[in-house]
Amino acid sequence: MSGTETASASLFTPEFFQDPHSVQAALRAEAPAREVVTPHGHRVWVVSRYAEAKAVLADPTVRKNRASSGAATAPDGAPDLSRHMLSMDPPDHTRLRRLVTRAFTIRRIELMRPRIEEITADLLGRLSPGDKVDLLDVFAFPLPITVISELLGVEQEDRAEFRRYSNALISDSGPEEAQATVSWMAAYFTEMVAAKRADPGEDLLSALIETSEDSDRLSEQELVSMAFLLLVAGHETTVNLIGNGVLALLTAPEQLERLKADLSLLHAAVEELLRFRSPVNMSTFRFTTEPVVLGEVTVPAGSTVLVGLGAANRDDDHCEQAERLDVTRPPSGHLAFGHGIHHCLGAPLARLEGEIAFRSLLTTYPDMRLAMPASDLRWRASVPIHGLVELPVVL
Repeated sequence: MSGTETASASLFTPEFFQDPHSVQAALRAEAPAREVVTPHGHRVWVVSRYAEAKAVLADPTVRKNRASSGAATAPDGAPDLSRHMLSMDPPDHTRLRRLVTRAFTIRRIELMRPRIEEITADLLGRLSPGDKVDLLDVFAFPLPITVISELLGVEQEDRAEFRRYSNALISDSGPEEAQATVSWMAAYFTEMVAAKRADPGEDLLSALIETSEDSDRLSEQELVSMAFLLLVAGHETTVNLIGNGVLALLTAPEQLERLKADLSLLHAAVEELLRFRSPVNMSTFRFTTEPVVLGEVTVPAGSTVLVGLGAANRDDDHCEQAERLDVTRPPSGHLAFGHGIHHCLGAPLARLEGEIAFRSLLTTYPDMRLAMPASDLRWRASVPIHGLVELPVVL
């Protein structure tokens, strides 16, 4: 099949955002990849099966930089915040990742464990058994935004503003709001980089300013773009890992009880929660420079591609009974953090925060339950992110 059959499918509609897994299961059953027309009229290839998704993520002919792929760009008048690793291809990506990795090390992340535990204990200590709360608002958001803000050196009074702008950025909020969001973030980080350059501290942004290799350093635009990427990606994944994971456990009581009875399962359980309700549902856009053969489907050169990470993680050909949550399942090589050269640099931090968050929730409030039927919960209207609008629980 050459992929000439194009359909609207039911992607990126309000119904899709409420239940993406049913739509993605149908796409998986039909073909490894399919071209669809979005509600905005764009033609996009969606890859839904695990083997093909992994292949696309590692294919050097499938590019991230729209301009270098030969695809047309449409300037929107907003500042350019794309000079970061997620939007670049080798050799630019190789250079940027090498420089950032020198500052954002595994050792730096592990040293944060006591502080993450302290923040977690403080947030949960403000609550009491029997409280009815939005867990996203009181815990799942403030934990990672505090961690990444302290890591980067963002002031506390700015964090609520970042939540608002981050939500607008990843939601289908329209071009005007997107442009205003990017402009605000660009101005904020430009000012912040200048301040850190004048008065460096112990934070990651100061380290990024100082890091070098063979006299190579990040440029001003690269620093601003990397700060933007780290702040947005550095909290969104963990917010939705916690929210989606808590919901998954509360709606699978036998799995929740098994985990509470044996917290040594926690490491594997976090991987299973990442697989089962992937916080990142779709990859960011990729662009084919040559025809790409995916099973019986050929994606033409010059196509726009979205990799369905959440769909691939529920592929039975990769993971037995993939539509079932199993906290005892050995880690299966899920794609929640991507694959290949763009595998998420912050994955160790998200995993650390997730393990600490779930351990603390399960031991501090073991009788937590949903405060409303799961079917009444609302999901965010976002292509890349799969996350709840709110998560009302009784502690």
